Amino acid sequence: SMTPAMITSIETMLQRWKEHDGKELEVFQEFRILTSDVISKTAFGSSYLEGKKIFDMLMKLTLNVSRNSHKIRLPGISELIKSDDDIESEKLEQGIKDCILEIIRKRDEEGRIDTGVNDYLGELLVASRDEDNLKRISMDDVIDECKTFYFAGHETTASLLGWTVFLLATHPEWQEKARKEVLEILGNTSPNQDSITKFNTINMIVNESLRLYLPVPALKRKVKTKVRLGDMTLPPNMELYICPLAVHHDPEVWGVDVHLFKPDRFEGGIAKATNNTPAAFLPFGFGPRTCVGLNFALVEAKFALAMILQRFKFKLSPNYVHSPVQVFMVKPQHGVQIILDAL
Repeated sequence: SMTPAMITSIETMLQRWKEHDGKELEVFQEFRILTSDVISKTAFGSSYLEGKKIFDMLMKLTLNVSRNSHKIRLPGISELIKSDDDIESEKLEQGIKDCILEIIRKRDEEGRIDTGVNDYLGELLVASRDEDNLKRISMDDVIDECKTFYFAGHETTASLLGWTVFLLATHPEWQEKARKEVLEILGNTSPNQDSITKFNTINMIVNESLRLYLPVPALKRKVKTKVRLGDMTLPPNMELYICPLAVHHDPEVWGVDVHLFKPDRFEGGIAKATNNTPAAFLPFGFGPRTCVGLNFALVEAKFALAMILQRFKFKLSPNYVHSPVQVFMVKPQHGVQIILDAL
């Protein structure tokens, strides 16, 4: 189960926070450490330390790719003339591959691959040795899946938690409502997957945070066959960029108060909030390509918020500078600084 890994990692983070009682703490980086910790435990299990090393390299690789994603690359020439970032990215790619292969070698020696291991990498390795050629995946597939798991499950949840804490720090009335709900349902006990199904206020707050500051502001889709869209005819294979961020801030859907933090707009559920327009709320995509990590991310975020609210009150630091930027995700450029008050 992923629950113990999440609870343990959150407890470790909150132990660090005790040292900052009455002081300023930058929480966005704290949440990046937390989500990296959870992903490493979940993906690599007993190979947790090697997993942390891999994810540290993946974080650096992600930053390199984001810095260079808009550069024009010329066929042939770009292979001959490489920037420092290109060279660094190649080293990181090779380092990631070497680390994963070393984990596989160790598990192979211990005879733990064919029997399966209770973690994400173990499942991938079993699939890489499937007797059915059609089901078998290559080692490159295993490595690419590890990258996707990190990117999709780490940065997105850190972003969601960072913006939600920012919103609760600037709306103390909602912070108190959320804390009251958490204490009524949990008391001083740790959350579990059953208890968080009883959350209502927390759900509304998370949804409103995802509406205002959804982590992934654009989705990419390809047209399969010729289709009519309004006054346009789209040919097959055309690539479309869909911007949920724009839809989430559309006053025609959400009303004239679209720019305000109003969690109670979700009081009657998502269908009521969107006037039965499912595609108006797209924090995890839509349709068959909806994010497979949706439940993982929401459970982790709700666990973390509940445990924070049990232990701390918090307000925004005077040093906070509001500057959301898009670097793959919508992130706080200068972090989220809060002042903690232990309960």
